[in-house]
Amino acid sequence: MAFQLLLAVFSCVLLLPQPAFGITRHYTLEIKMQNVTRLCHTKSLVSVNGQFPGPKLIAREGDQLLIKVVNQVSNNISIHWHGIRQLRSGWADGPAYITQCPIQTGQSYVYNYTIVGQRGTLWYHAHISWLRSTVYGPLIILPKRGVPYPFAKPHKEVPMIFGEWFNADPEAIIRQATQTGGGPNVSDAYTINGLPGPLYNCSAKDTFRLRVKPGKTYLLRLINAALNDELFFSIANHTVTVVEADAIYVKPFEMDTILIAPGQTTNVLLKTKSSYPSASFFMTARPYVTGQGTFDNSTVAGILEYEPPKQTKDAHSRTSIKNLQLFKPILPALNDTNFATKFSNKLRSLNSKNFPANVPLNIDRKFFFTVGLGTNPCNHKNNQTCQGPTNTTMFAASISNISFIMPTKALLQSHYSGQSHGVYSPKFPWSPIVPFNYTGTPPNNTMISNGTNLMVLPYNTSVELVMQDTSILGAESHPLHLHGFNFFVVGQGFGNFDPNKDPKNFNLVDPIERNTIGVPSGGWAAIRFLADNPGVWFMHCHLEVHTSWGLRMAWLVLDGDKPDQKLLPPPADLPKC
Repeated sequence: MAFQLLLAVFSCVLLLPQPAFGITRHYTLEIKMQNVTRLCHTKSLVSVNGQFPGPKLIAREGDQLLIKVVNQVSNNISIHWHGIRQLRSGWADGPAYITQCPIQTGQSYVYNYTIVGQRGTLWYHAHISWLRSTVYGPLIILPKRGVPYPFAKPHKEVPMIFGEWFNADPEAIIRQATQTGGGPNVSDAYTINGLPGPLYNCSAKDTFRLRVKPGKTYLLRLINAALNDELFFSIANHTVTVVEADAIYVKPFEMDTILIAPGQTTNVLLKTKSSYPSASFFMTARPYVTGQGTFDNSTVAGILEYEPPKQTKDAHSRTSIKNLQLFKPILPALNDTNFATKFSNKLRSLNSKNFPANVPLNIDRKFFFTVGLGTNPCNHKNNQTCQGPTNTTMFAASISNISFIMPTKALLQSHYSGQSHGVYSPKFPWSPIVPFNYTGTPPNNTMISNGTNLMVLPYNTSVELVMQDTSILGAESHPLHLHGFNFFVVGQGFGNFDPNKDPKNFNLVDPIERNTIGVPSGGWAAIRFLADNPGVWFMHCHLEVHTSWGLRMAWLVLDGDKPDQKLLPPPADLPKC
């Protein structure tokens, strides 16, 4: 009888397509040089598996991922899995010198993490210097088997990842900017899935084309992997329905244009026209600009093409696509902050029974950080003349007037081994040491301090953080990304944050939950999160130039008392410095 019962149970297990708790997925990513031609310019670039962008990685909620990264290039490398919570697995987060030392030439490292409570569109990218300009790709997390989307199942799903193309070597660009103290040269083109499109010279053949059927719904998984630009995106003569942001379902709303900052992802539903339109449609993206510096003022375009009816296919195949009318969308003005504000205000968490918005209501610690630009003095030892705001200063950026100095030993390793002395200071200020009129006339002294400072939090601390943009060297929008956590954007506004008035208008019911938030130009954003993930977690501007200038810091979340509240031990193959 016992044998028959065991046999019945085993038979049922065999019928399951996958274990309910998820499976283990193995990937190998080889970082290698690859010749790529864009804009009639061929160069050897750092790629993933010889592909630009890198390959699409697919998993399901609950799966364990074992991703072996093999470094076959002369650069040191590390890979960040952008938006993955990395619960107790901070060793797999990826930012160089924060959670790991980089993978050196000829070495490899297995990133080992489990996807807990997440599903949607995320992405991966290099997290050292400017290598993410070419080393990036989609990371698609499907719901658990049998769990539907909170919207009608689409006919097809299409990842669309925006990037930037540089004819020159991006590493040389940031190296020169760092040495001279000036702003780096801008990109030569924007791309969709690595292709600049027909609006650039010598680029018509390198165009992303999305072929669709009439009367169908397509899920477009949009990712902004651009180095330094927020982007407006629109499809001519079509509207889209926004259903997800940063792998969090949102209350659906329709738009003809969306705004997406570097680091952010947005899923939209595209419902195609009911009948064949005898036309094609541009899908275009160009920057949203708030800063004073130079930028790539160009437009990337892909083409939305309809599959013709069967009876006209033969005739259509003989008709050049050039003979079809091609419609172009009208994008907002480059500096249309009014549109940006309206778009961000539309984003709300779904906050349903299955997908609740668990906003921290009782706050343990409140912080107020400034974010913005500033200056450092030139290196007078070499009689250096700088190309910064003056010939005696270099551009710099900071959080609360501290420009982060990247350590030479990984912070997480230093903390875990108890050898942090001389590596970092655990005394990041709760608020600016010298308050000033943050968005008014800037102070005469624009110099910032420099250091490797961490904010230390006990396990399970509920945090409210207000990030205030400053007008020093000009107000500017800053997309801030927090590793290791999602956070709720409970409020945002313009001017100086008022701690007495502004919290009264916080949304504590259905605020958008994100991992990257654009702090408004000349304004502020308030976020809340629960520090329930032990480890060292990087927070930085996702405009790569600002990160290079020091607009970054880290949070150290201590272990809790229980075994499942402690950081897991480091893997044996963790790279050494």
